[in-house]
Amino acid sequence: MKPRLLDLFCGAGGASMGYHRAGFEVEGVDIKPQPHYPFKFYQADALEFPLEGYDAYHASPPCQKYTTMQYRYKNKLNHPDLIAPIRERLIATRKPYVIENVYKAPLKGHLLLCGTMFGLKIRHHRFFECPWMELTLLPPCNHKGVYSRWD
Repeated sequence: MKPRLLDLFCGAGGASMGYHRAGFEVEGVDIKPQPHYPFKFYQADALEFPLEGYDAYHASPPCQKYTTMQYRYKNKLNHPDLIAPIRERLIATRKPYVIENVYKAPLKGHLLLCGTMFGLKIRHHRFFECPWMELTLLPPCNHKGVYSRWD
């Protein structure tokens, strides 16, 4: 039997597909309709959806509050902090979880992953809070000659 993972703030399912390929049975939750989500989907608020019955969790809260664009446009206060409340919910499950977000997000003990670490020709940094995981050596970023839409 496959372990069950709940993907909160799942969007169209990019992270969900990765977990599926890694052997998880995945279900997703998002407040917005996701007509092309490839697995069982619940349109609901991730901060209120029941968490019982899953073995692990992934959460990708909206990143607008922490993007570098907020410093340019100075409207950071117009966006809620969803990281703290989702972290509190996930810790309460006492099960493995990952929270993924942008560079300036207040993640704890974060891990940086970049597209170039996986041979992709795009420089795109994402940070992951995964307190249950011991990390092994990862290849460094190699931004030479690759496209960047941010950074």
